[in-house]
Amino acid sequence: MTDRTYPGIEHTIETPTHGRFLVSPSSTQNAPLLVGFHGYAETAEEELERLRTIPSIDRWTIAAVQGLHQFYRRQGSELAASWMTRQNREFAIADNIAYVANTVRVISETYSTSGTLVFTGFSQGVAMAFRAATSSSIPVAGIIICGGDVPPELDTNHLKRIPVALIGRGIRDGWYTAEKFESDKERLRAADVSVRTAVLDAAHEWTAPFSDACGELLRTL
Repeated sequence: MTDRTYPGIEHTIETPTHGRFLVSPSSTQNAPLLVGFHGYAETAEEELERLRTIPSIDRWTIAAVQGLHQFYRRQGSELAASWMTRQNREFAIADNIAYVANTVRVISETYSTSGTLVFTGFSQGVAMAFRAATSSSIPVAGIIICGGDVPPELDTNHLKRIPVALIGRGIRDGWYTAEKFESDKERLRAADVSVRTAVLDAAHEWTAPFSDACGELLRTL
């Protein structure tokens, strides 16, 4: 008789899959590139709209990358995506890094970007932005994050690849706490990253004042 309590032997296998991303090209030639990562249960469309709120963003080519793990939001017909779960986390990180590297390569070749590259992320997309920035074959000019913390596996040597970072946190954000915010500032400064901060009168959200702070940073790059 089969023992139904026996969990079985777990295996993993690599398999091809397809991701999707949206691009809003700049009106100018050889524009810098800003690549964004959405939060949990969001889509590339939502991230692209978020990036479009940054002042003077038309001088940048902007791209929003969608997480590979798609699902229906709240048992309805509306699609959403995420970047990973606890299961097979290390494999998911490697898959996501390769996915983003290929995406940036295709965008750079298709839209003739200038070589100036910035990554940005909101909430769950923050970790993806950091992983992309610290593994990119193209040197990054900076990183912009809001509502999420630095991934634990990135050490000082990884973070040294980031010249400048803008970190945003809402004062009523119960997930990205003040303690995490302070810890991230210390970790980045220990890696000689130039850290800018934006403390927002907000909860877990990207606000208009944060978009203004993003615009100020991008104008310097």
